[in-house]
Amino acid sequence: MPFKAFLPSLWRKTDIPSKYEEEHPFSAFQKEMNRLFDDFSRDFSIAPFHSFGERQVFSPSIDVKEDEKEVRVKAELPGMDEKDIELLLTENTLTLQGEKKEEKEDKGEGYHHMERTYGSFRRVIPVPAGIDAKKVTAVFKNGVLTVFLPKTAEAKAKGKKIPVNTE
Repeated sequence: MPFKAFLPSLWRKTDIPSKYEEEHPFSAFQKEMNRLFDDFSRDFSIAPFHSFGERQVFSPSIDVKEDEKEVRVKAELPGMDEKDIELLLTENTLTLQGEKKEEKEDKGEGYHHMERTYGSFRRVIPVPAGIDAKKVTAVFKNGVLTVFLPKTAEAKAKGKKIPVNTE
């Protein structure tokens, strides 16, 4: 098999005439795979080739831990201030949203470099029933937001440990 056959069709002429391209069995498959890779890369904020220069997407990393006393949510928000963050607790969700803005400027002899990055984010975290909304607290320190969601006395008592037996 010639080496040319391994190169993507962007780099070589296709062996299929253009009028028969839609009838070729792999044409639809290739288009679907391209669409899937574009969608996949969009989910991880990796810009596909055709979207360079578009607005960047920021999505903070979040850890959620639950024990018998509380649910603890930690979000990494580097370079942000507490005034840029908004928290909203509803019956079954905690919504974390905000906007990140950053400007960098570097001047030197013979050059001037300036970068601006920005992006808004919104994360909706499901929380279990039985959260005491009056005792919820949030602490922002060194770019890490920690939200403490204490459980009500009834929610703490509802859990029952089930023993596992062997046969």
